[in-house]
Amino acid sequence: MDLDSIECVSSVDGMDEDEIHHHNLHHPQHPHHGHHQFSSSKPHNGTNNTNNANTINNIAGATAIAPATSVHELLECPVCTNSMYPPIHQCHNGHTLCSTCKTRVHNRCPTCRQELGDIRCLALEKVAESLELPCKYCNLGCPEIFPYYSKLKHEAICNYRPYNCPYAGSECSVVGDIPFLVTHLRDDHKVDMHTGCTFNHRYVKSNPREVENATWMLTVFHCFGQYFCLHFEAFQLGMAPVYMAFLRFMGDETEARNYSYSLEVGANGRKLIWEGTPRSIRDSHRKVRDSHDGLIIQRNMALFFSGGDRKELKLRVTGRIWKEQQNPDAGVCIPNLCS
Repeated sequence: MDLDSIECVSSVDGMDEDEIHHHNLHHPQHPHHGHHQFSSSKPHNGTNNTNNANTINNIAGATAIAPATSVHELLECPVCTNSMYPPIHQCHNGHTLCSTCKTRVHNRCPTCRQELGDIRCLALEKVAESLELPCKYCNLGCPEIFPYYSKLKHEAICNYRPYNCPYAGSECSVVGDIPFLVTHLRDDHKVDMHTGCTFNHRYVKSNPREVENATWMLTVFHCFGQYFCLHFEAFQLGMAPVYMAFLRFMGDETEARNYSYSLEVGANGRKLIWEGTPRSIRDSHRKVRDSHDGLIIQRNMALFFSGGDRKELKLRVTGRIWKEQQNPDAGVCIPNLCS
């Protein structure tokens, strides 16, 4: 993907157009923000593992069940620190670990180095069935409590789970809530930040026929108290080279449905218009692109709109975002346009 020679020219309503040259479109190094990665900060050591093993061996029935917090610690794999689900394996000395890590340690107990064999810790699996635990994202606001074996399924779709960075220029592993990601996009990725619900961008590329896959700098818009990401890129749709523009909403899908947007390109008395609902950033950039959910322009048409000798891409994309408001009397949605 050739990014260094790509530039994006943008303008804000009511202002003269300024040319913005993006000379640093490669993905910058990102500092590690441990408290935003939502990783476990609980210490793990050999003494705790030994105590866990002794507790497991002492489980004799329902009367011997420890408090939920202690049992939850017993169900934590000492190797990967994730919660263990059946089959839970143990060595002859009672040390446990999950089935995934059993293959990683080459059938040797990581605590005592004894051979693991194929011993199941049925007592601990039975104890897990009796547990009800809060969602792992309870510190982010999730109030739900689930049976142990249902918790994992919920956490995969929990509305309070952190979001992945929406930057499309490279694979960024940063996760966090929306305010953190907005700061991360601005400070680490150096994206264009705009306020307002209308936009007027000009995407420029010399020798466009030589580039079949390219991603322009992401633009973030702040309006209606929310954040939206405007994407523009070139790729192959089958055998045809195309450009695509689409909008993503920085929030959940249910919130995204409250908004609509339009994109428009044109010149020489012709125009293409797209209207749709922004996709949530829960859906990856690639998933949205591959579903063709946006304004798609064939390269020849884009060069026609660019004018001149069609040897340089100068494509102007205008658009607006609006909020759909429910009319309680008529029971229909009416658009709320920002001024």
